[in-house]
Amino acid sequence: MVHILFYITMKALFLTNEYPPHIYGGAGVHVDYLSRELAKLIDIDVRSFGDQDSSQGSLAVKGYDFDPSPFENCDPKLKSPLSAISRCVNFNATPIDADVVHCHTWYSHMGGILAKLGYGIPMVLSTHSLEPHRPWKREQIGLGYNISSWVEKTTIEMADKVIAVSNGMKEDVLKLFNIKEDKIQVIYNGIDTDEFKPVTSTATLEKYGVDPKVPYVLFVGRITRQKGIIHLVEAINHIDKDVQIVLAAGAPDTEEIGLEMEQKVADIQKTRDNVIWINEWVDTQGKVELYTHAAVFCCPSIYEPFGIINLEAMSCSTPVVGSAVGGIKEIIIQGETGYLVPLEQAKDGLFEAVNPEQYAHDLADNINAVLRDDALRQKMGEASRKRALDVFSWTSIAKETVQFYQKLISG
Repeated sequence: MVHILFYITMKALFLTNEYPPHIYGGAGVHVDYLSRELAKLIDIDVRSFGDQDSSQGSLAVKGYDFDPSPFENCDPKLKSPLSAISRCVNFNATPIDADVVHCHTWYSHMGGILAKLGYGIPMVLSTHSLEPHRPWKREQIGLGYNISSWVEKTTIEMADKVIAVSNGMKEDVLKLFNIKEDKIQVIYNGIDTDEFKPVTSTATLEKYGVDPKVPYVLFVGRITRQKGIIHLVEAINHIDKDVQIVLAAGAPDTEEIGLEMEQKVADIQKTRDNVIWINEWVDTQGKVELYTHAAVFCCPSIYEPFGIINLEAMSCSTPVVGSAVGGIKEIIIQGETGYLVPLEQAKDGLFEAVNPEQYAHDLADNINAVLRDDALRQKMGEASRKRALDVFSWTSIAKETVQFYQKLISG
């Protein structure tokens, strides 16, 4: 079937916490690439947390900061959700002339509700993660977690349409919220395969002391319970000793997990000198170099609605060993582009390492299987790149999103 798209007359308003240059997670990466690709088809107005202020062609970006003075005596753990709501109000204080408002992460959801009610436009949201599946956030924002959970639930159930970034996410939304299935559509995250592709340069490796001649296992991500980084650190003792371990991990969610990470890495480094911890944000070019030259990428997440880092690695022709949870199961093809490592499911429906020691062994066993077979590693790398090209390009995802908007707006 041929779809005719009338791009010129449509405008979408994106509401988001993260937008360049202030990005710290996968949702921010998603919004960055999707907004730029959509701007080739329709007008995009991005309103984000921060100090951005730019306009180029069909893409306008405006950052909204907040006045910290009212929060001087606020419980520090309530500051995040309350300041988010404050900025959502400010999003709407600037007149809105969009045809649809599209929210990303709970931080921006209240802004979407206000736009829907105050400006009479349909509201869409993308489910990048779900608060009921992130109980560890109580460590981070205390009773603020009750606020974020309420905001998320209210917005999902008020939305005109919901985009799930994976089929696993769609199933979770239907289980957790009072929403009909016909309100949800699965539209995958994407990858810029022109940006994330194999390169020969090794400047980033040299900068951080990684020997390009020695195979290494790579992790890229935040230091958080969700990303499972501690499980990978526990697995290092079971990974072949002559292999380097490169942990590009920063931005701890809490002081506690940051200190736990420091102690565990320090303990590991006492027994092997080839564990390299890059405790800072690495730019895109640097990540591409790290992905390209890695023998295997590991994503040990205990919760992952999609898992864009897996796509980044695969697009750079690197095999992936990941947890068999959420969207990761829809990205990695078992035995073809990498390996999936099962996690046990607790009574509340969450996935967790019920037996952390066994999970660490399982991670290491699958990583070693890739490391020890050069032909398999080469084959998996080629299959990974092909899958990224065939299924997850931002161009096709943007077109699908515009069609989604048009159907919603036309009723």
